[in-house]
Amino acid sequence: MEREHNLIPADTLWKSFLYRIIYRSDTRLGKLFDIILLSLIFLSTIIIMMESVPKIDKKFHYTFIVLEWIISLFFTAEYWARIIVVKNKKNYIFSFFGIIDFLALVPFYLSFIFPVTKYFLIFRMLRMLRIFRIFNLLDFMNDGYFIVRALKNSSRKIYIFLLFLVIFSVIVGSLMFMVEGGRTGFETIPQSIYWAVVTVTTVGYGDVSPITPMGKFFAIILMLAGYSIIAVPTGIVTAEMRNKRQNLEIVCDRCGNEDIDDDARYCKQCGKKLA
Repeated sequence: MEREHNLIPADTLWKSFLYRIIYRSDTRLGKLFDIILLSLIFLSTIIIMMESVPKIDKKFHYTFIVLEWIISLFFTAEYWARIIVVKNKKNYIFSFFGIIDFLALVPFYLSFIFPVTKYFLIFRMLRMLRIFRIFNLLDFMNDGYFIVRALKNSSRKIYIFLLFLVIFSVIVGSLMFMVEGGRTGFETIPQSIYWAVVTVTTVGYGDVSPITPMGKFFAIILMLAGYSIIAVPTGIVTAEMRNKRQNLEIVCDRCGNEDIDDDARYCKQCGKKLA
């Protein structure tokens, strides 16, 4: 989760106190601060969604504006406080959570110039990831990092697969353009490619469909192929995760036990928490 940052020199006790509240959740004030933060994030998200409903926005428009100002000013003060109380400010600013905190503020101030950007405040939901730290669910976050690493390691294969999928969709779309002879929905090759992508991904909006017997035959082949094609990325990532698990040698550093399950969090012999 969030990297532990070194404190500003000890003579600034108020910074040390503020640091413990903002960055730690092992104190009563720290946990209270985090709960308030999460509550405001949740409230801000609800406000953004309600503002998109004309009837509700018309009735509570000014209430929403006041609440959004209060929440955004709180987040702004919190963001600057996080920067002030850490020694290595650059580490926080360019860390994952530092970037998320910044992105949670920018849309509010941009909305003064471009009003529509206020809906980008929905990205504040990403700050809810702090719930893993607050409620000591770091093990779940570690599992998330494991999945991210598997996706990163298999990215090259996925890129090749996506390139193949693009080529396949262009070819099939072009064939359907010729087969359907420019009928409704297939007037151009780009429109036909759109149909091919929707079909091969098994989305099937139904807004465009072939009429000719040959077109329907191609559609059947594409639908059946879609199930196999969609399974490819899943297989690539799953194989990478399996290989990663097999390469990990889990050994308890207290008792030396090697008989440990892949998903185990504690040693079955001595009960020590595994790293």
